[in-house]
Amino acid sequence: MPGGLVALLDDVAVIAKATAASVDDITVAASRAGAKTAGVVIDDAAVTPSYVTGLSPARELPIIWNITKGSFKNKLLILLPGAILLSEFLPQAIIFFLMMGGLYLSYEGAEKVLEKLGGEKHGKTLEDPIRDPAEFEKQRVAGAIRTDLILSAEIMAIVLSELDLDIWWQRGLALALVAIVVTIVVYGTVAIIVKLDDIGLHLAEKRSQFAQRFGRGLVAFVPKLLIALSFIGTIAMLWVGGGILVHGTHELGLHGLYDAAHGLEYAVKSTTGALGGVLGWATYAAASALVALVVGAVIVFVLHKVFKMGHGPGEAEAH
Repeated sequence: MPGGLVALLDDVAVIAKATAASVDDITVAASRAGAKTAGVVIDDAAVTPSYVTGLSPARELPIIWNITKGSFKNKLLILLPGAILLSEFLPQAIIFFLMMGGLYLSYEGAEKVLEKLGGEKHGKTLEDPIRDPAEFEKQRVAGAIRTDLILSAEIMAIVLSELDLDIWWQRGLALALVAIVVTIVVYGTVAIIVKLDDIGLHLAEKRSQFAQRFGRGLVAFVPKLLIALSFIGTIAMLWVGGGILVHGTHELGLHGLYDAAHGLEYAVKSTTGALGGVLGWATYAAASALVALVVGAVIVFVLHKVFKMGHGPGEAEAH
């Protein structure tokens, strides 16, 4: 009997060690794959604050919470099961989903650039009068969740393409881990950003001269931060979208863009000494962004000029 108990405990210990190793593998794989999504995450965090711009400060956090819940549903209830099934039964299709996301990001980024350069705006914008704030808020949340679905799909596809886990449930746990962490980081950051001006106003009312100066400085800084985030978000869209297109065409056997972009990267890297790594990467990112801008501009022209299509309600408020 003692021998049987010892053997059972040994078996439990072996299972526990195997489980711990699996969890460790999943965590490592998730963190490595999640790092590849940095550009999309930056874009998500940069775009989202614009969805509460112009609305009542009292509604900012409730709106962000509603978008956060929608993001969790997008990632965990819609995209996660689909990603697991895709990786299990049709892994060769992942590259096409990545390419579709790359085309969408290129289109969105190019459209924003063209609008900044004086092009036609599409959909309802902040300059339009808001007749029904409740309905406008509802449309904003719906538009943000739709945008989140696209960006989340891109995040999940990037993570899935980077995971080196053979068992489906391990891939599922890694995807779920990345989805939860990314959602918390993105919308937690957004919540802080949109309340910075309120924090500044609160500090400006304190007795301390330092607190007052800091508070007033914070209030003045927030509009500049939002403008900078909008710019960074657009750059991130083009960089990530173009990078996906360059890599995707290479995977599909069309090597021209990939060879040209990496040729530029290596040329800069080999001639700039100690800064070669950084400047080489920046060159590749810039080349990818240029590809996205060109491809996106073509899509904008086709959709808006040829087919006369625009954004639906709630999709263009962030422009």
